[in-house]
Amino acid sequence: MTEADSAVQNASEDDRRAVVVTGASTGIGEACVRLLIEKGFLVFGSVRRAYDAERLKTQFGENYEPLFFDLTDREAVARAADKVEERLQGKTLAGLVNNAGMAVPGPMLHVPIEELRHQLEVNVIGQMQVTQAFAPFLGARAPQGGPPGRIVNMSSVLGRMVGPLLGPYSASKFALEAMSDALRRELAVYGVAVTVIEPGMIATPIWDKAESAAFSAFDETIYGPAARRVQTWAVAQGRAGVGPEVVAEAVYRALTARRPPLRMLVLGSTAMVYYAQLFVPPRVMDWLMARRFGFDKIRARLSAPS
Repeated sequence: MTEADSAVQNASEDDRRAVVVTGASTGIGEACVRLLIEKGFLVFGSVRRAYDAERLKTQFGENYEPLFFDLTDREAVARAADKVEERLQGKTLAGLVNNAGMAVPGPMLHVPIEELRHQLEVNVIGQMQVTQAFAPFLGARAPQGGPPGRIVNMSSVLGRMVGPLLGPYSASKFALEAMSDALRRELAVYGVAVTVIEPGMIATPIWDKAESAAFSAFDETIYGPAARRVQTWAVAQGRAGVGPEVVAEAVYRALTARRPPLRMLVLGSTAMVYYAQLFVPPRVMDWLMARRFGFDKIRARLSAPS
């Protein structure tokens, strides 16, 4: 048993045992709920459907409490925060895991502006809306009701590297990385730590959605064939990735380590690509990606005399 395990399991019903996890219905979020409950936490998990709440409640019992909200719904987020505050009874929330999010694929020139706006609204504004609502219960206020809690923001390796046709998602995660740095430095005055988790390709049900994603919307653009290649590559890599329980372990460490890491990589099959972009010159990486996904053929076709 690790020191962190011992600290959590030896604690009674104190103010470091309750955690909020957003996007708890499937994948990484559900894996986090499962592991944290196994470690002795009370978990408030956000869902958007009553079916998911009932399923998780049946599976996890009294140590799981559902919260109903969409990240973009301010009133619903506020109601969820009120519910958590009432349950805490003046104690401090041990952690907030900002896991919920979504991905919009496509070439930047052709992604509908309303979809780009929605991508940023969910993955950037929504994350901040939730953080502002729950931060006071983590100890970001005076006087505090107990030891300060922690924030764990679920970013991505695409928050520090960008692939073609994934620009909207990467833009949202780059923004989340920046917000996390700002929060970490600002919340240090309260003792609230902020950790960023950066998963690579993780084997979750999201790849079933990616396989049926509307890449056909770009078939009539010059990026059509490249979009299909990116889609095929991403789905194959995702399904071959490590399981969500590996990310959940990283989240648990961020919440319980004596000295929480600032950033935690969970790479799996993405390791080679991630480290390559750190050491390969950007122009060379551009060339390699163009070859891999067929952008060089598009350029050659456009450059050919008519």
